[in-house]
Amino acid sequence: MTVTTALPHADALALADQRLGAWLKQEGCEEPPLAVREPAPHEPTPRDPGAYDPAPHDPGTAAAPERLRLGGRVLLDRDGGPLRGGPVAGRYDRRRLRTPAPHGTHQLTLTIATGAGGPTWVWLEAETHTTGSGVRTPCRVPVPELARTLLPLLDAADGPAAVQLAPRVLTAADVEGLIDELCDPARRLPTVVASVPADRGLDDWVAEVVRPLCGQLPGLATAYVLDPGARTEFNVALEYHAVYGGAVRTYLPEVDPASRHDGARHPVLARRRIEEDLRRAAGLLAREPRRLAAEQPLPSPLAAVPVLRVPPQGPRTGTGPQDAAARAELAVLAHEEQQDRAEQQARADELERVRHSLRRERRHGAAQVRALTGRFCAVQGGAAAPVRPGRRPAGPTTSAPAAGGAPGSFTELMRRLGEFPLLTFTGDQKSALALDELQCSNTGWARLTWDGLTALQEYAEAAIRGEAGGDFKQWCERTPAGCHRFPPRKAVRGESRTVFSHTKWKRERMLPVPECVDASRRAFMGAHLRIGGGRTAPRLHYLDDCSGSGRIYVGYIGLHLTNTRTN
Repeated sequence: MTVTTALPHADALALADQRLGAWLKQEGCEEPPLAVREPAPHEPTPRDPGAYDPAPHDPGTAAAPERLRLGGRVLLDRDGGPLRGGPVAGRYDRRRLRTPAPHGTHQLTLTIATGAGGPTWVWLEAETHTTGSGVRTPCRVPVPELARTLLPLLDAADGPAAVQLAPRVLTAADVEGLIDELCDPARRLPTVVASVPADRGLDDWVAEVVRPLCGQLPGLATAYVLDPGARTEFNVALEYHAVYGGAVRTYLPEVDPASRHDGARHPVLARRRIEEDLRRAAGLLAREPRRLAAEQPLPSPLAAVPVLRVPPQGPRTGTGPQDAAARAELAVLAHEEQQDRAEQQARADELERVRHSLRRERRHGAAQVRALTGRFCAVQGGAAAPVRPGRRPAGPTTSAPAAGGAPGSFTELMRRLGEFPLLTFTGDQKSALALDELQCSNTGWARLTWDGLTALQEYAEAAIRGEAGGDFKQWCERTPAGCHRFPPRKAVRGESRTVFSHTKWKRERMLPVPECVDASRRAFMGAHLRIGGGRTAPRLHYLDDCSGSGRIYVGYIGLHLTNTRTN
């Protein structure tokens, strides 16, 4: 479990120690004594040295490592100090608990780390070591009780999402926020979204199916249930990532809602498999979150935590000559422990390098696939080949319009579409040219359309590098410095459910695309830009296929297509 908390470091540590002690007492073990840190040289000594000091740790003060025996085979190791990089890097505190298991030892490690100026990270790792072999079997380890008790107290978060114990029911008004959450680049945990079958009531389905199904997810994923209204809104907005009929879908980080190719990345657990064996289905649902938790690189504060320092266990020594041999033995043990710790640190650092390397390779491979697919589409459709993905050059934006500035008419705009190398116009120019015949076209429609195309081009350049940080609407809400800004309220993700479910109106928005995008050479383009207001209200409809062919296809520029407000 890797989450953040808004609590200060010392408060989070105090909560963790309190809950850990309460759990040990409940299990019949001895409660550990309160942790005491040594004061910094400039800090006065507390009046009661045996009391836990809730004041924030001095980042330069290291808590002496200690090993406590709490009865039987229960061991608690505690350490803390500055992160690697020195006191300015931040501080960590750690608790490692070892308890006997039927076939070996359970190990629970809780680490709290706070980087300089950053949030407090909480990392909880549970594992089982079999007797004699030390083989890890993480898939068989249940969610620790400590995770269930800590999460509500920490107000744990994963980027923009609150990490809660139970699935949260969403209404139609919550769908926009859910989509923003799915696309947010800061999200690390998977998001599990459950639908409700038409023949079951919402409350019964949540209580009897969804909650037991998500019983192994606390701390590993966020979970939501779509009520009937939210399900329709969600599936209209995310045509290629839909979930319905009692199925449950796991959305991995970096969702691209406009890409049908990306939809295949996010596994679906069908209702039939859930109802066949609910317990087995719960295990299947937890498999992907567990894999992701094990393979993802750690946040930088947690990666900077040194390996555990355990004080060497040796014979007691006195001051007489007869104790010289014992002191020498203790020195050897201390040296060996230092060497072991150095080797463990090297292995931990290598593991992090491998995780980062695998992540880079996956992203690089995806970028190459997008580039090759884009070139194939360009050759197939007769369009210009897309720009090769790479680092954005310094200086002016690559998609800046020519020296002539924004066009004054749609006739000029259509002639200059070649200035946007990652945009392909697939529609009929007549609908766009007809806008020049309207008197109200003097209100700046052509200029606003040009602004929208410029923003789409810059977004596409970032998207094919994996640096867009979400879909186009989120790009408009958080436009990077130096890029052209398009009003977020004028960027719409998709049509309403009324339009989507109306056969004739939906057909109007089935617009041309190359065969490499869709074998039918048609695709629904619900995403659009609002170019004007009123009854005529021009629109620009497009398909974002940056994660597939590496391009954006503009299928329509013209007057508002038919809906409930048009004649």
